[in-house]
Amino acid sequence: MDVYSSQNQYLGSGFYQKSSITVRIITRNQQESVADVIQQKIALCFEGRKLIGFPNKETDVYRLVHGEGDELPGLVVDVYAKTAVVQLHASGWLPYRQLIAETIVALSNKTINSVFDKSAESLGNLSKNSWLIGEEQASIQVKEFGHSFEIDVENGQKTGFFIDQRYNRKLLGEFSKGKKVLNTFCYSGGFSVYALKNKAAHVLSIDSSKKAVQLTDINVELNGFDESHHQSVCADVLPWLTNNTEIFDVVVLDPPAFAKHKSARHKAIQAYKRLNLMAMQCMPKNGILFTFSCSQVVDSAMFRGAVMSAAIECGRQVQILHQLSQPADHTINIFHPEGEYLKGLVLRVV
Repeated sequence: MDVYSSQNQYLGSGFYQKSSITVRIITRNQQESVADVIQQKIALCFEGRKLIGFPNKETDVYRLVHGEGDELPGLVVDVYAKTAVVQLHASGWLPYRQLIAETIVALSNKTINSVFDKSAESLGNLSKNSWLIGEEQASIQVKEFGHSFEIDVENGQKTGFFIDQRYNRKLLGEFSKGKKVLNTFCYSGGFSVYALKNKAAHVLSIDSSKKAVQLTDINVELNGFDESHHQSVCADVLPWLTNNTEIFDVVVLDPPAFAKHKSARHKAIQAYKRLNLMAMQCMPKNGILFTFSCSQVVDSAMFRGAVMSAAIECGRQVQILHQLSQPADHTINIFHPEGEYLKGLVLRVV
């Protein structure tokens, strides 16, 4: 669909969809072929990831295409070893699924040999996820900074793994030696594995999903850690924290998005305040809190305000040691600041 200004000036062409985003612009040149644009921009994505060092010997899991950040709005591609996982978030992409898959494999220099489509169910006419290239794989094993993780791309959350927390997991490891660590909303246990690798005294992993807890246990075992240093619990985090009486030296709060739309923003801010308050209440003096928000409609100032309110109500002094965001493979287009969705703080709770 072509888009024009009120003065009938051509602005760009993109995919139309009846939603909060009416047209997702993929080109500003009216004469360009859509297929050519897709291939050229995916090629630029490969160049960009190579520039920042992906893949490499220690890490073979990374984001290849990050929607608006790579000028391909509505398209996300994550790479897990030799498998690429595609997510389409606009129906206009549907006719180009196979082209995308073939382009990825062709440009990968033989590092990718299979492509799985895990597109949004809201697109309707995708009855099920499908392998566009390659044979079906029950699970995939990847490396991140030398740590091993088993990925379920078909049934896992998002594309199978929260790649955007890579450097934040590594940072957590630096605070974990000899500490008692609580990893809430643990999903596949990424933060837990890094804490154990750095010789945490004990790690408790909590998630409401039984499958997530099972995957955490698999990843703990996969990395060869002593089970006596790790415990996993299947429970809703907020009720669990409400009833908890244990003290933890390091706490990780990495919840799912509490607000996906502006109408839910106020409730989300209150939820972040409550969650951080309960975490601070189970921490000793000089405890370390890793707290995150991935809610795009809650900006950094709002999130920090919620955490500050929690500290005030808890009566604790809190110092910001690190301000965290998403890694470089989750690109942010300077003309699309909304793409900076991940916000994190590392706090010293005095």
